[in-house]
Amino acid sequence: MSRKRKLQENNDADVDMTPMLDIVFILLIFFIVTTSFVKEEGLLVNKPKPNKSPSNDNPTILVKISDSGMISFNNKTVDIERLPARIESFLAENQTTSAVVIADDKTAHNNVVTVIDQIKQFPQLTVSIGK
Repeated sequence: MSRKRKLQENNDADVDMTPMLDIVFILLIFFIVTTSFVKEEGLLVNKPKPNKSPSNDNPTILVKISDSGMISFNNKTVDIERLPARIESFLAENQTTSAVVIADDKTAHNNVVTVIDQIKQFPQLTVSIGK
């Protein structure tokens, strides 16, 4: 009789996994529903239209940024603090509404953003990013 009892005790030791799976699915649904998604804000970039031919009447402000962070304004090296003064003197002599920023592939993003912020001080300028 003792053998039958041991066999029955071993058979009765199984654990039912169904309630645990139910709890796992309920937790999964809870975390999916309560997750908040954050919308990341980006930088608005104005791309020129490919069919539009550039007008030669108004010169364009060209700002290049090298991979080492050197900034050139119309092919002349300039310091980042002096860039607004250069733009202001250029605008005093020329009527233009566009500025093109060309950054090297290895340029740090903060350098590009700093240059764009300097140009955005002039509301009449439209900033474009070129290659």
